Amino acid sequence: MIDSHKRRGVMLVFCAPSGAGKTTITRQLLENDSQISLSVSATTRAARPGEEESVHYFFKSVDGFKHMIADDELLEWAEVFGNYYGTPRQPVEQALSEGRDVLFDIDWQGARQLREKGGDDVVSIFVLPPSSAELERRLRDRGQDADDVIMKRMAKAGAEISHWEEFDYVLVNDDLKQCLASVEHIIGAERVKRERQMELPAFVKKLLTD
Repeated sequence: MIDSHKRRGVMLVFCAPSGAGKTTITRQLLENDSQISLSVSATTRAARPGEEESVHYFFKSVDGFKHMIADDELLEWAEVFGNYYGTPRQPVEQALSEGRDVLFDIDWQGARQLREKGGDDVVSIFVLPPSSAELERRLRDRGQDADDVIMKRMAKAGAEISHWEEFDYVLVNDDLKQCLASVEHIIGAERVKRERQMELPAFVKKLLTD
């Protein structure tokens, strides 16, 4: 009998414009599914109060981070406001080999880098709002941003949405419950793909020789 639990994990890459509901969806996934963990990034910025090494970030010096880039130890990286951020390869690879899925909440540039490095391990999902008007309403309902910031977020959203064709799956979040259910269906199907079932070749060989 094949052990269905022995499989290779999946790199679950989520991308969406601010206000589309990506954070709510990914938070629910992490709460509902113990097989999924959030990717921990490396950064050169200083730790903030309450942040723990290897829990919130892997804190690195600038030289240390640059060595990671040079040694191809990062799946993706970027410089943001003078600090470096990136995804260390080793913890992700270890999780995948142990059959655990790793969730990434990143922008389209990071998703593109992950696809280049991660290949078939990557399953990318883009979340769209039902309309521009609804996206703006959600941003305003947060009550966090001034009008000029909201307009900048809306402009950025258009640039992000233009990359929708680069993703494996595209979902319109007009109903959060239904959108989350669709994400869970996607993950379920990806987990049982032939190439991820590590014991399947040996099982089939035995099946044919019994």
